[in-house]
Amino acid sequence: MIKLNETPVRTARNFNINNIKLENIEIPEKFEFFQNANIFIESPKDEVSLCQNDTNLTYGLGEFFTNQVKEKANHFLTVNVNSKMKKLIMIDFEFDKNNLNLVENILINAKEGTKSTIVIKYKAEENLKCFHNGIIKVKAEKNSEINIVFANLLNIESNNFISIENELLDNAKVQWTIIDLGGKNSISNYYSNVLGKSANNELNAIYLGKENQIFDLNYIGELRGEKSNVNFEVQGALKDSSRKHFKGTIDFKRGSKKSKGNENEACMLLSNKARSLSLPMLLCSEEDVEGNHSTSSGKVGDKELFYIMSRGFDEKAAMKLMVRAKFNKILETIQIPELKNEILYEIDKRLD
Repeated sequence: MIKLNETPVRTARNFNINNIKLENIEIPEKFEFFQNANIFIESPKDEVSLCQNDTNLTYGLGEFFTNQVKEKANHFLTVNVNSKMKKLIMIDFEFDKNNLNLVENILINAKEGTKSTIVIKYKAEENLKCFHNGIIKVKAEKNSEINIVFANLLNIESNNFISIENELLDNAKVQWTIIDLGGKNSISNYYSNVLGKSANNELNAIYLGKENQIFDLNYIGELRGEKSNVNFEVQGALKDSSRKHFKGTIDFKRGSKKSKGNENEACMLLSNKARSLSLPMLLCSEEDVEGNHSTSSGKVGDKELFYIMSRGFDEKAAMKLMVRAKFNKILETIQIPELKNEILYEIDKRLD
């Protein structure tokens, strides 16, 4: 049994959400170099190189998975953003029978005043049992602007583990869009250290569970810079016997006067067996700040479902429309039509 993804502040044990315990996880011992990483760089000024990076994390999933990246990573990337035009960098990991296991270490350096859109996508064939564990670190220097789309499109027989850490300096803007669809177990730890004055971190996330999938989401934002901002917007849906734990923490540290932090998580339950557990937290060591949090979960409304079905849709099609309507605001943040259409296709397929 492995215990991982601890909350930054422990809550009462009876909530059963301080961490997650996983049993009988198939963890590979050896990792050959992962060959199927396709990289596209739109601007000649930006650079992507194979380079080992620091794996030290403030939080992360836990010692076991951090050490696995440190000692056994089979793919390393350093992304240096040098362009002041918002150009695209795309990193596409394709799993196949010769590339079943990926342990990657990615560092994104956004230089002062630069802009970029970065897509990191993971996809596996339906019948493969794949393993993914990764660390992605983002360093956003002054006045930089980075938009990152993280798309987990693995199948539901795989395991997905990811630790994300951001560091934001003055006036930096970092926006993440996380599409979390794949993995028998999909466990993620997201942390932002908002150091700079007027820095802004936006996280928009979607999760969709089916069959016996388990999602454990631990999102943490610490504000240290004056007039800084953190916003977490999370929308999810669970069908069959899938389960989700959401842990969201916004922490106003000393020095963060006039800062704002917001978190909202909503889960749509599509079956009587699906289970949703949420823990939003606000912590504060500073005055003159504004923090808001909300969480909700519930079944699809009978009246809304009846209304859509009365317009000629069957129950399954009506459910799809309602889920896509919930997800639409976040999906609209993806400005790459081909990627957006691929994600919509995967959502529809998993709702069948």
